[in-house]
Amino acid sequence: MYQNIDEIDFAEKFAADDNAVLLDVRTQQEWDAGYIEGAIMLDFFNPEFPKEVEKLDKTKNYYIYCRSGNRSGQACGLMEGMGFTGELYNLEGGILGWTGDLEH
Repeated sequence: MYQNIDEIDFAEKFAADDNAVLLDVRTQQEWDAGYIEGAIMLDFFNPEFPKEVEKLDKTKNYYIYCRSGNRSGQACGLMEGMGFTGELYNLEGGILGWTGDLEH
């Protein structure tokens, strides 16, 4: 089962995790407004999202965020159902609650 974690835990766990992947599930337009360094983008609203997720390494630990935490929570649930065995972390409040730096 995935965990909802706050910004501090999210950043600390990700930085200390050698098996981590940072996944941004927002749209291209949202991504263009700024993203967390090291993230890869897979648009949750893209109809191809499940097929793209299927290509990911299911043994990795995924740190997932979106705008507010809703889509990323849904993505975590989807990934659980697809048999991901690594840890799944959802950033509570999404990028709206992120106070760290953003890349552009």
